[in-house]
Amino acid sequence: MTRKRSHWLEKYGGLVAGPRTRWLTLAVWILLAGLLSSLAPSVNDEENNAAPNLPQDALSVQADALLQREFPNSAGVPALIVWYRSGGLADADYAAVQRLVKELQEQPLDAMTGVPPLDKQPLPALKAQAAKDGTTFVLPVSFGEQEQTETLKASLDDLKKRAAVILGADAFESGALEDNQLHARITGPVGIQTDATALFQNADVSLLLATVAIVLVLLILLYRSPLLAIVPLIGVGFAYGVIGPILGFLAHEGWIVVDSQGISIMTVLLFGAGTDYCLFLVARYRQELLTETDKYRAMRAAISGASGAVAMSGLTVVVSLLALLVAEYGSNHRFAIPFSLSILIMGLASLTLVPALLAIFGRASFFPFIPRTAEMRRTYAAAKGKPARELKPVGKPSLALGRLVTNRPWTVMLVCVVVLGGFAWQAASIKTTFNLLQSFPKDMASREGFALIGDHFTPGDLAPVKVIVDSGGKEAPVRQRLQELPFVAQVAEPVKGAHNASLLAYDVTLRIDPYSNEALAAIPSIRNAAEFALELPNADQRVWVGGQTATQRDTQQTSARDTRLVIPLVIGLIALLLLVYLRSVVAMLYLIATVVLSYFSALGAGWFVLHDLMGAEAIQGFIPLYSFVFLVALGEDYNIFMISGIWQKRRHMPLKDAIAQGVAETSSVITSAGLILAGTFAVLATLPIQVLVQFGVVTAIGVLLDTFVVRPFLVPAITTLLGKRAFWPGKAGETAAETSRG
Repeated sequence: MTRKRSHWLEKYGGLVAGPRTRWLTLAVWILLAGLLSSLAPSVNDEENNAAPNLPQDALSVQADALLQREFPNSAGVPALIVWYRSGGLADADYAAVQRLVKELQEQPLDAMTGVPPLDKQPLPALKAQAAKDGTTFVLPVSFGEQEQTETLKASLDDLKKRAAVILGADAFESGALEDNQLHARITGPVGIQTDATALFQNADVSLLLATVAIVLVLLILLYRSPLLAIVPLIGVGFAYGVIGPILGFLAHEGWIVVDSQGISIMTVLLFGAGTDYCLFLVARYRQELLTETDKYRAMRAAISGASGAVAMSGLTVVVSLLALLVAEYGSNHRFAIPFSLSILIMGLASLTLVPALLAIFGRASFFPFIPRTAEMRRTYAAAKGKPARELKPVGKPSLALGRLVTNRPWTVMLVCVVVLGGFAWQAASIKTTFNLLQSFPKDMASREGFALIGDHFTPGDLAPVKVIVDSGGKEAPVRQRLQELPFVAQVAEPVKGAHNASLLAYDVTLRIDPYSNEALAAIPSIRNAAEFALELPNADQRVWVGGQTATQRDTQQTSARDTRLVIPLVIGLIALLLLVYLRSVVAMLYLIATVVLSYFSALGAGWFVLHDLMGAEAIQGFIPLYSFVFLVALGEDYNIFMISGIWQKRRHMPLKDAIAQGVAETSSVITSAGLILAGTFAVLATLPIQVLVQFGVVTAIGVLLDTFVVRPFLVPAITTLLGKRAFWPGKAGETAAETSRG
């Protein structure tokens, strides 16, 4: 069976990277990338950053739909224009705001649904709405629900231009707020949404360039071969050229939704994981060149030996990422197809295009450290007039590391468990948040505007909680009950529904940051207070709570649900794949266990870096799930690659020797791959978006722990201790001679 499989893979190698077919394979990829780019739209042109994240049955979504239908003046998403002058707003400032309001009423902005008639109020009434110190005034402008971010941004840009004409200066441009000039900042849900999107869009190009640069530099430093550094990048580049149009077409047809955050992470994943798959093949090709004079036969043998591990590694990541399809939260769900498809296409490129490129360049790929057979080294030495013994084989692995693990397995395992367990213990102290503003740089306009509101008004003014009750036509002390809550600053007079007079809507202003965990935890209390005040049957079906705080609460709950569902599903799918590939229950169990331990260690170590060294009070609530899916899937990549080598060698030598040589032969490529993968994720830490910074830090640390602790030490130490039991119930633990005797 093994010989048949090997023969088939060698024929496949000749098909994609033979003397006559290597150029054909390259031509097919060039043609494919060119046709797709010319026929399909770019994925960047199909971004939808306003796609809903919560399911339709979420309570806040139902409340917002009711607000839009029954309370059109209360519906919509607000942009809060914060006007500030450190020495106090002048009468001319209020007059300018009134002129702007009048113009907005006469010529509304695109997607604008309303603005309060401040132009009709006398000056004393306006001043009464300003902060007590007279420095700050807030103008709310409402926009339609589910509007595209591009439309909102264009409207805000239009608003800034109109204000500049009225004021004779641009109050929105960045500047020191303490200079006693009139300043304006746009915050609120619309300001936050447009700022967040702008951060991701501005990061796309810089992220791509930085990722390419870090991969190129690391490849040159690790392999000291300029040409070999370019080959994986060519493979990734062609894969990226194919993936983009395919995703653009799928998004254009409405089959998937893509956003800027997903594209940013996909770019990093593609370059990091894609380069890893290329290096798996490169490492095997270099080994074969040490014993095979013909580069085409060496490539066929390399494909035969490495393609199984590469394909299985890619399949593991694809299946793990597809598990996100069961997620309810839109952002989590939207990651599934782009991420899994990118890995699938990159895997295909690694098994077709990259072998063809290596076959085209041959041994020159490794220049100046060219791998040669013993006979080639003697011939080369004779031509150079040097003794053959001075020309050591390039790329021959050292057995020192493997011998350390197999000679002292208990010591190695205990040290690894103590180190990883110590980091994992720190994960218990992690604090999470869904406060989007904490993801922004402190000088971001929406964050500055929020800080002004928090300093000079009640923080809850940024996003009041919307409480809707169906009173059944009876009077109920809803406003009084809500006002009695300790975290509530103010409850506005109720507004009756446009079509159902029994519906009453209350604006509830909190004393606390409406995006904080404390505010999210207060939503059930607000709901319970309203239900209690109604004193009606089925009161729980007569109360709806909406607004940004309620939305964030549902986001928190939906994310927790996704985490509880996705994590065991990913573990189960990977366990099944490992079981099919390795045919060993024992190996599957300890490989899964080591990756899970590595994940919790990465969380703990990441929390130490982010909290203790970088000063983060909490990490974004999505980080644990994102990191789990990536670290567990990518961690098993390295497991599979190394264990595959041990399994193959065990057929021809004692187990300890197979482990020692397997560790020796894979440690170099796994180290290189791990450094490159960690480096690409670390690039995210250079962006001004905290959610990506935190994701990049945790994932990079996890990859490094996998690379330098789990793969070279912990997994082979456990395999050594288990001996033949590691292969149960399969027969991979037996040598060929033992199998024939059996």
